[in-house]
Amino acid sequence: MGTLRRNTELGLLILGSVITGGTYTLASLGRTASIPADIGPFLAIVLGLLLAAHVVTRRLAREGDGLLLPIAGLLNGIGYVFIARLNTDLAALQATWTLVGITAYAATLMFVPRIRPLEGYRYTFAAIGMGLLLVPLIPGLGREINGARIWASIGPVNFQPGEFAKIVLALFLAAYLVETRELLAMQTFRVGPLVLPDPRHFGPLALAWGTSLVVMVAEKDLGSSLLFFTLFLVLVWVATERAAYLVAGGSMFAVGAVLAWSRFTHVQSRVDIWLDPWVDPKGAGFQPVEAAFALADGGLTGSGPGLGSPGKIPAAETDFIFAVIGEELGLFGATAILIAFLLMVGSGLRIAVRSEDPFSKLLATGLTTLLGFQAFIIVAGVIRVLPLTGVTLPFVSYGGSSLVANYVLLALLVRISDDSSRRARQRREDQERRVAADELRASDPAGEAAR
Repeated sequence: MGTLRRNTELGLLILGSVITGGTYTLASLGRTASIPADIGPFLAIVLGLLLAAHVVTRRLAREGDGLLLPIAGLLNGIGYVFIARLNTDLAALQATWTLVGITAYAATLMFVPRIRPLEGYRYTFAAIGMGLLLVPLIPGLGREINGARIWASIGPVNFQPGEFAKIVLALFLAAYLVETRELLAMQTFRVGPLVLPDPRHFGPLALAWGTSLVVMVAEKDLGSSLLFFTLFLVLVWVATERAAYLVAGGSMFAVGAVLAWSRFTHVQSRVDIWLDPWVDPKGAGFQPVEAAFALADGGLTGSGPGLGSPGKIPAAETDFIFAVIGEELGLFGATAILIAFLLMVGSGLRIAVRSEDPFSKLLATGLTTLLGFQAFIIVAGVIRVLPLTGVTLPFVSYGGSSLVANYVLLALLVRISDDSSRRARQRREDQERRVAADELRASDPAGEAAR
C-alpha cells in the first residue's frame, strides 16, 4: 500500500510539473510571442523541489496520503506562474519561500516522527499560539501595512506570526478537547431554567478565543479572527457532537459581527464596499470593481495566460490572485483551482475519519478546516459573496509566511495519515496471524495437544 501511494504521488507530481511548465510557457508566449529561454531550468527547479519533498515523504512517511503533496505542488506552481506574470521581483522571492516551505515540510516530518506525543504539550502550544498572535503589538517588532498591524520584523525579514499561530492553536485545541470533550458534552451547571456544561472547562477556550478578538480589534485583522473563531467552533462541535455549540457559536458570531460593524470604522468600510463597491469606484471600491471586470473579461475559457490585464488590480499577487486566474484561465481554470482545494479538503477529512486516535482525528479536522475555510473566505471575498478579509489563498498567493506555514500544515496531515495507515496495517497483520494460528490448530489438533 505504501509503495503504491508513493508511486501514484510521484506520477501526479510529474504531471503537475508539466502543467506548471506548460502554463509558464503559454504566459511567456502571451507576453513576448516567444518560448522563454529559462523554461528548462524552470522545469528542473520545479520538479527538483517537488521530487525532494517526495523523497522525504517516501523515507519518513511512506504510508502517508498520496494526494496532498501533488495538489499543493500544482497550486504552488500555478500561483508562481501568475506571480511571475505580475512581478518578477516578487516571483524570485516566492521561489525562495517555496524552497523554505519545502524545507519546513521535510523538517516537520523529520522532527515529528509520531503525532501522539504532541498531545502532552497542550498548554505549551496555547502559550506559544497566543504569544504569536500578540507579537505584532510589541513596539519595535510589530509593523502596520495597508491598515493592518499583522506583521513582525526581525532585521530584514518580515513575517506574519498569525500564520504559524493558527497551526499551534489547532494543536492546543485538539489536545485540550480530547481531555475535556466528555465534560463539555455533559450538562451539570444550572442557570435558571437552563442546564449548561460546567463553565470551568471553557476557561482555556475562552482565553484563546479572547486573544483572537484582540487580534481583530488591535491589529484590524478580520480574516485571521474569522479563521480562529471557525476553528474553535468546528473543533468543539466535532469533539462534543453537540449541535447546540454550533447554534450558540453562530449566535455569538452574529452579535459580534453587529457590534464590530457598529464600533469600528474599518469594518464598516469593508461592509459598505462589499454591498456596493460603486459607492467609491476610484477609491476603496477600486479593487473589487476591477476584479469584477477581470472575471467578466475571462468568460468561460479566459483571455489566455499572458493576454489579460491583471496589472489594473492593486495587490493582485496577494488578495486578488484568484481574479487574475479567472481572467486569464476563465471560469474553467478558476473552477479547476476550486476543485483542487476541494480535493485537499476531502483528503484531509478522509484522514480525520480514518484516524482512530481522538487527538489525531481532531487535529486533522482542525488543520483541514484552516486550509479549506481560508481558501473559501478569500475566494468569497474576491467574488463578493463575503466582505473581503485580506487573507491569502493557500499555496497560490504571494506570501512567505503563508507558504511556509501551509507546508508545515501539510506535513502534519501527511504524518497523521501515515500513523493511521501504519496502525491499520499492523491490525490487519495481527489479525492474519491469529487467523493463520487458528487454522493451524484446527488442522492439526493432535499435534497441538502433543506440543
